[in-house]
Amino acid sequence: MMNLYQLTTFVTVISEGSMTAAADKLFLTQPAVSQQIRNLEEELGVELLVRGVRQIKATPQGEILYEHARKILNHVQQAEIAIKSMGAELKGNVVIGTLNSLGLHMMSPIIGRLLRHNPDLMVKVEYNKGEELLTQFNNGLVDVVILPEVTKEFKITMGDGVESKFLNKEEMWLVSSGKDSNIPQQISISELCEYPIVHFTGEYPAFDNILNQKIKSSGKKLNVIFESSNVGTLKRVVETGIGLGFLPAHSVKKQVRSGRMNRIHVKDLSYEMDLVYYYKRNSQSKVLVETFYQALSQQEKG
Repeated sequence: MMNLYQLTTFVTVISEGSMTAAADKLFLTQPAVSQQIRNLEEELGVELLVRGVRQIKATPQGEILYEHARKILNHVQQAEIAIKSMGAELKGNVVIGTLNSLGLHMMSPIIGRLLRHNPDLMVKVEYNKGEELLTQFNNGLVDVVILPEVTKEFKITMGDGVESKFLNKEEMWLVSSGKDSNIPQQISISELCEYPIVHFTGEYPAFDNILNQKIKSSGKKLNVIFESSNVGTLKRVVETGIGLGFLPAHSVKKQVRSGRMNRIHVKDLSYEMDLVYYYKRNSQSKVLVETFYQALSQQEKG
């Protein structure tokens, strides 16, 4: 009979792309991971992985199991979060600062769940630019900031007494309307300049600098026809077919999967960042801060 341990191993193998990488992440040996997959295949009577390829891929049956297993594990994680948050009897106030484009995706499910089980808890989410959030954090006005790694993205070094915990990785994707079939699936920076651009401003300065350098090197200029710092507005504008735009991957994955948007691969530009959870080691809201991190990190894994 399948168990959660086997499902976790299977999902990790697929998401990591190899038995070795999955073993490292799960703190197991590679033979132990292989044996769990074999046991799972024997129980189901089908092959779940395509053998003999450089990167592990799922068979059609494996793809079905992967999608269901992810949902099962996510439900288990959410149940664990709800139970632990109830047991923690969270009380008091906590202020969390993040970018608008991150908060819209991450905050609502977790905050709703925590507040439902902890009536004496008050959570405030502060949206602002990264540099301003860090100033508020340093001045004690914000308990937690969730941002791209600040040294890389904002050229700012955190002071002593600040703890940082990795949440997940994020990318910037170039997207277009799903209704526009004339745009190729892959273009160069030089070719990008031939299209009208919907520009996302203000939240990711390191990405903006790299993009600007690439554009300058191409000898061309972006044809920006609309710009905004609000990711929701930009998504709606892109979906109308007015132009192409770079947006955080998590904010458009749903639209890309549903076909409302197309992802366009840029040959000479890719950008990945670490999302990090920052808080002060001596925070008076330490229990709240650490519980919120656990809930948030579980959600991101799911």
